[in-house]
Amino acid sequence: MMLKFVRSPWLKLDPIAQRRWDNFRANKRGFWSLRIFLALYALSLVAVVIANDRPLLVSYNGEWLSPVVASYAETRFGGEFKTEADYKDIAVQCLIRTGGVEECLDEPEAILEELQEPKGWMLWPLIPWYHDTINKAAPRLPAPPSGNNWLGTDDRGRDLLALTIYGFRLSVTFGLIVTGFAAVIGVLSGAAQGYFGGMVDLVFQRFIEVWAAIPFLYIVMIMSSIFPPNFLMLTAIVALFTWTSFVGVARAEFLRARNFEYVAAARALGVNDWVIMVRHLLPNAMVATLTMLPFVLTGAISTLAILDFLGFGLSESYPSLGEIGLQAKNNLQAPWLGLTAFFTLSIMLSLLVFIFEAVRDAFDPRKTFQ
Repeated sequence: MMLKFVRSPWLKLDPIAQRRWDNFRANKRGFWSLRIFLALYALSLVAVVIANDRPLLVSYNGEWLSPVVASYAETRFGGEFKTEADYKDIAVQCLIRTGGVEECLDEPEAILEELQEPKGWMLWPLIPWYHDTINKAAPRLPAPPSGNNWLGTDDRGRDLLALTIYGFRLSVTFGLIVTGFAAVIGVLSGAAQGYFGGMVDLVFQRFIEVWAAIPFLYIVMIMSSIFPPNFLMLTAIVALFTWTSFVGVARAEFLRARNFEYVAAARALGVNDWVIMVRHLLPNAMVATLTMLPFVLTGAISTLAILDFLGFGLSESYPSLGEIGLQAKNNLQAPWLGLTAFFTLSIMLSLLVFIFEAVRDAFDPRKTFQ
């Protein structure tokens, strides 16, 4: 899947924005990294139709059903249980293909061997495993790569490729959310310090010094022992300890530009302080802020992987790249675990660094206003 960027005739950029976009495209490594990363992330967002243990479509007695969208009980296909059908169960497969023959509950293998004209069928995803589906037919655990599990399984029998796809989506989403919240809080705090100065700057600086001295890992350990770790809780904790990374650069830019002539002219005209900060000073601080984004984003992704590796991250119900690394450490006889974790994290982080290098160059005033 390759994305093609087309300039829309309805989307007109001002000359500065157009120059920045041209500078970004001129960086071939960053531009192609953006394409590849967006393609991978887009695929991970629709992972439910790529890697799933439920069929995309089921034809049963002339009806078309979609198990990936709706849940169907086994009794819907003539089975005995009112729980959701296990479509990998040979008895359920026999019921669907025969149209609900009761003999499938006793001798499904024999019925399927004698079946000549199936009355139903199932359309499976490319990877017929969900991230928590256990391969009960694996010869040993962790199982090596095979036709059923292309990258093998982990020590719990879960398909490693499906686990990687869902783990990639979770890690990138986690990093983007943490970076977004941290950037908003940090830039606003740094802007207030740099623009107003005085006691505002002094109080904020002392608060940041105390806040930065709090051990992050201890807080995570305490919170994990009190509350069951989940995505929202871990996102909030990491964001609360990450926003200070943006304060220094934002404060320095606002402190430098607050005495410029155009700022003094705006004050003389009675323009509100917050309007001056957002409309006139914030664009000048964007370049310095953007230089921090790749470090914060990659750091957030790495933090999630490290916490999962140490056992203080998300619970086992979440797909985790860090847990794959932990299993690789505990199962040295299964090199496919370590290789999968290494290449997934290294490729993901490298693409992000290349993208933000291009973004930094695009916002560089020396290239924009030359």
